[in-house]
Amino acid sequence: MASEYSFDIVSKVDLQELSNAIHQAEREIQTRFDFKGSKSEISLNGEEVTVISDDDYKLQSVLDILKTKMVKRNVSVKNLEYGKVEAAASSTVRQNIKVKQGIDQDNSKKIRKMIQDEKLKVKTQVQGEQIRVTGKNKDDLQKVIKMLNEAELTIELQFINMR
Repeated sequence: MASEYSFDIVSKVDLQELSNAIHQAEREIQTRFDFKGSKSEISLNGEEVTVISDDDYKLQSVLDILKTKMVKRNVSVKNLEYGKVEAAASSTVRQNIKVKQGIDQDNSKKIRKMIQDEKLKVKTQVQGEQIRVTGKNKDDLQKVIKMLNEAELTIELQFINMR
């Protein structure tokens, strides 16, 4: 029997599922009557999504469609960081959306503090953009997972490598 159990806390977006959600949103935009003749489009470049449309109202409609498709494909919208809306070529507007991967320093400090405040017998260790939680009792680790799932964080968390 293992003397210590552990798991990793990560925050990753499945880029393939995001790409599939974008393709579904583009198909819906092409078929909808209110977008007929519109210059609305969505593109994925690495870890950045670019949304282009005729005006702010249509841009928000495109974003709503994209968010709906992302939720249906279990891609979290929490990991999107919206840039400001800017004017683009031929009287259109553009918005760049950065896809956040990994747990940044501020969130990792917040997560570690939340775990320490629970007064459980577990240790946390930051490893790059993920956090490893170790403990002798599996129940304590499960309590940490439950507490983090219920917490209001700005990023979506996944729990992997449960040993």
